Amino acid sequence: MADAVQKQSQELATQLWAIANELRGNMDASKFKNYILGVIFYRYLSEKTENYMDDLLKDDGISYRDALKNDEFAPTVREWSIEHLGYIIEPKYLWASLIDEIRGAEFSIEHFDKAISSLVASTIGQESEAAFDKLFDDMNLQDKDLGKEVSERTALIGKVMQKVDDISFNVDNAEMDVLGTAYMILISLFASDAGKKGGEFFTPTCASKLLARLATVGLDEVKNAADSCAGSGSLLLEVQNHLSTKKVGHFYATEKNGSNYNLLRMNLLMHGVPYKKFSCFNSDSIKTDNYYENGEPILFDIQVENPPYSAKFDQNPKLLDDPRFSSCGVLAPQGKADLMFVESMVYHMSEDGRIAVLLPSGALFRGKQKKNGKNDAEYDIRRHLIENLNVVDAVIGLPAKMFHGAKLPVIVMVLKKKRNGNSDNILFIDASKYFTPEKTMNVITDEDIDRIVDAYVNRSEIDKFSHVAYMDELERNDYNCNIPRYVDSFEKEELVDISAQTKVIQDCDAQSAEIDKQLSAFLKELGLEV
Repeated sequence: MADAVQKQSQELATQLWAIANELRGNMDASKFKNYILGVIFYRYLSEKTENYMDDLLKDDGISYRDALKNDEFAPTVREWSIEHLGYIIEPKYLWASLIDEIRGAEFSIEHFDKAISSLVASTIGQESEAAFDKLFDDMNLQDKDLGKEVSERTALIGKVMQKVDDISFNVDNAEMDVLGTAYMILISLFASDAGKKGGEFFTPTCASKLLARLATVGLDEVKNAADSCAGSGSLLLEVQNHLSTKKVGHFYATEKNGSNYNLLRMNLLMHGVPYKKFSCFNSDSIKTDNYYENGEPILFDIQVENPPYSAKFDQNPKLLDDPRFSSCGVLAPQGKADLMFVESMVYHMSEDGRIAVLLPSGALFRGKQKKNGKNDAEYDIRRHLIENLNVVDAVIGLPAKMFHGAKLPVIVMVLKKKRNGNSDNILFIDASKYFTPEKTMNVITDEDIDRIVDAYVNRSEIDKFSHVAYMDELERNDYNCNIPRYVDSFEKEELVDISAQTKVIQDCDAQSAEIDKQLSAFLKELGLEV
């Protein structure tokens, strides 16, 4: 399976390069990726519709296309499509119809624009409206960068659509995260144009897999799962993938960036998550808490997150009235919001909930206890999480250069309310030396992930790798959780025998002198001056 996915990823990279070459002369990568991803997504929705409805109608001996033209079937088919898929795509706007138009030189970009508008319009006033609202806004088909004339834009988008039609993926069995993978390939191909921070919206697959496995240990299914810095949604999808039944009752996600909020919803839909089973919000998760129902906070079984590292935030004193932060009574310093993301997650953790979050290593040790009682905020928050709430279960150090745009090492913090007999300790793991270099990034393999998860599950004491630190040890360290304080991974250098090395040097000098002597004799025989 892994080999097949890798092969498919390589093929996708080749095809995306060809598509990008059609657009790269017109606009920069950060912009044209929206067109490529939007076209891929439209194809998915169209083929999903036709496959789903044809299968539903097969016993009636009629196709989806014909059913919508039949007065007897059309009302029921439309109602069913809205109810179960959330939208309607008219036969003339189906992907295959558009591709036929392109091949027959009858296609117009205006017709494609109408197709998208028709799809979105079919959701207005429906339960699915929030899932599809402004979903294609980043793909502006009237943009002059595509061409000043309609004919130019038509020709360009037509070429892109034909190349996307060549991409092989099964809409009913998305083993590979096509949109997420496509996004990262585009970021990698044009990193300078897309911006170094482009990768922050997509957590590398190996890191997603590690977080998902840590959060789902021993679980078959969960009532809900959340990610409040969701990016493209890859982390949530990985959680679903690592549950034995693949069942998540409902997904909750928040994403601040508008373009990636659209990508998030696309990704969930492309992976077969029904619009009724996800709630997505386009906002700043520190500033606004979206997770309330009937005035009560929603509590999550699983939370995974890769928040922006050392992010700036609005230090409005009103945040101290927010119950997520009021229990500690301090706000993190400007430009260091890391632990505030953690506090927000802990507030929404169910009694048997689990959290796995990626953080910069500085969140483990920044801030100190002061003798005058006015401690640094990060020290107070860290101590609050460990001593008062007692929810920090494990701290795991990862290799450097694992993330696009972030060369520094990061850590995983695992948090739980039910500590299963481990409420008097925290497990520390130093996995920073276990990785495989790949081009400009380091990757943790499945074997590396197994090593980490096994140590976490068994709570093993492994020399130079893991250590169980009890609360008195943490207290002695002033709640500084820097991993080297607990796991000594220093490798002693082999002792050098000075006498032996001196003898080797002396022997070399003697050999060199003998060679010089012989060489001098040869040169004299040749009548050459030495």
